[in-house]
Amino acid sequence: ALVESGLPCDRFCFEGFLPQKKGRQTRLKQLAEEHRTMIFYESPYRVVKTLTQLADHLGGERQASVSREISKLFAETARGTLESLVTHFTGQEPRGEFVIVVAGK
Repeated sequence: ALVESGLPCDRFCFEGFLPQKKGRQTRLKQLAEEHRTMIFYESPYRVVKTLTQLADHLGGERQASVSREISKLFAETARGTLESLVTHFTGQEPRGEFVIVVAGK
């Protein structure tokens, strides 16, 4: 997903799943200052919510990519700004497991 994203891959940090409740907003505020490319996991049920929150905290113009079903036949990667990715995934029912890659500051 990192290489497929087209974003800098020389320095990155793997965040996994963001906290669901306590600490989520705090973690997003901390990540706003991260200079490395960030990698997140997300479920199909929360991908739009997470992209929206990332856009709110990191800026809607931040470059990112969203990959799904990476090792499967119907693998797909969408690239663009966080704002454009929110729009892209709002218009369809997300399926599969997602990897979100976001450019550093």
